[in-house]
Amino acid sequence: MKNMFTNCLERVRHHDFIIETTKIVAIRGSLIEAIRPQTRLSEKTIDGYPKHTSAELTIQLGSQCTIVSEQNPPILGEVIAMKDDRLSIMAMEATTELPLHASIRFPKRGQSYTVGVGPALMGRVIDGLGRPIDGKGPIITTEARPLFRRAPHVLTRKAIDTPLATGVRSIDSMLTVGKGQRIGIFAGTGVGKSTLLSMISRHSDSDVAIAALIGERGREVKDFIENGLGQSGLKKAIVIVSSPDDPPLKRVRAAYTATTIGEYFRDRGQSVVLIVDSLTRLAYAQREIGLLRQEPPVSRGYPPSVFSVLNELLERAGNNEHGFLTAFYNVLVEGDDLDEPISDAIRGVLDGHIVLARKLAESGHFPAIDIPKSISRLMHHLNDATQITAAQKLRSWIARYQEMEDLINIGAYIKGNDPLLDLAVNHQNAWKNFLMQKANEGYDLKKSQNDLLTLCLAESKD
Repeated sequence: MKNMFTNCLERVRHHDFIIETTKIVAIRGSLIEAIRPQTRLSEKTIDGYPKHTSAELTIQLGSQCTIVSEQNPPILGEVIAMKDDRLSIMAMEATTELPLHASIRFPKRGQSYTVGVGPALMGRVIDGLGRPIDGKGPIITTEARPLFRRAPHVLTRKAIDTPLATGVRSIDSMLTVGKGQRIGIFAGTGVGKSTLLSMISRHSDSDVAIAALIGERGREVKDFIENGLGQSGLKKAIVIVSSPDDPPLKRVRAAYTATTIGEYFRDRGQSVVLIVDSLTRLAYAQREIGLLRQEPPVSRGYPPSVFSVLNELLERAGNNEHGFLTAFYNVLVEGDDLDEPISDAIRGVLDGHIVLARKLAESGHFPAIDIPKSISRLMHHLNDATQITAAQKLRSWIARYQEMEDLINIGAYIKGNDPLLDLAVNHQNAWKNFLMQKANEGYDLKKSQNDLLTLCLAESKD
């Protein structure tokens, strides 16, 4: 008798609960307001009698649901706010034809979203929820991981002491990045951020490259996959795509999906490069969500949750006791103002930043990296004294040249008054060519550093 009772309790414990709302109150774009539902079982349990539990114990923030109506296919949603007897649910798909009499179902005790992970993801293109969109058939994953996870413990993180070869000569020599470092690429529109990221994803010496394209135009997504990565680059890459017309929650979840997949490969002891393009569009999407759930705007219309999400997401990158997760985050700077709220907040969290200058891009200098304004916080930990001295020397020449460039262009520069400027002017073609690179070129890390030493040695003899 006791064993039979235990078996019945086990059946109830693992039962697939289905909860339905009694009424949808309002539909405002992708936001749906509903009355908190009552819990019921999809079938009878112990001795034919239904088992009732409290809905409040089941539904929580982040609980997934399915919005069902007779006229439309099911729509995925997520609980983003709760108050009294009301739920605020954000849809993951368009709600233009959703009727008020639709029902909302919460499976498995209101569980949060998970994403399937496994080696089969390599070479595939998926959406923000982990579903394949490349027409290559289903993806057989090995496990499901929750999108919301804690960052690695501060005391179990591996030290960042190994350089990562990005294949970009100016970065590897002047702004060396370590495995597990988090770097932001800051620039306005049309300066070459996406092209630089595609170079890193294609030429870096990582085991896995994961690219999250958030709010990117369809043309740019296809160009990134076909030309930026190419067939060879795609073999070791996973691309997560969330288009501009996706609901804001789906755009935000794309970044979480990419990070969760990156954590999986890191936990397997591999070296992972995570690329997110862009954090600014992620912030825009989270701002929409925050304002819809009536959060107060605190800075240029951004509610507090924007900065909380950014800090939470960025902290999950980096190393743990198993492997490496190096992250490059694209940041679209509004009006080329590096002190605007999002850029300022992100720059303070990251381990370095690469600034792209519009003036360099307009002059045909690519990648348009403004060396004096860019920094890798771990540069001194990853290079020896000789390499550091050479990088500082070239940095000083570039900074001095930029400072006096207007005088040089109008012919007011007089040779002999400033030895540092003389050196920069005499050999400007050499160091400019050294910092320039074609998009389809990739350079070895050691060769890039040796080229810098050769360049500085030749100039110092003059």
